[in-house]
Amino acid sequence: MTGAERAEFRKIANTLKPIFQIGKDDIGENLIKSVDEALSKRELIKLAVLEASALSAKDASTQLAEPLGAEIIQCIGRKFVLYRKKPEEK
Repeated sequence: MTGAERAEFRKIANTLKPIFQIGKDDIGENLIKSVDEALSKRELIKLAVLEASALSAKDASTQLAEPLGAEIIQCIGRKFVLYRKKPEEK
């Protein structure tokens, strides 16, 4: 992904509200499945890490991005943005 593409996604993500929150239970299979479905529908999503979580936004984004094949667009404070291109429909 180029810097210009990443900048465009950051611009779009600026207006998004987090659709998932990671709390004290951290990242489980149910969360991974839910985020996978959301990325399949939306491509670009924002997530928040609650203060009760032992994870930082950077750690949580890495733990989610790897199994989902997603790109980490940005991490700011306790929020982060993931992107994954929609699979082409036949």
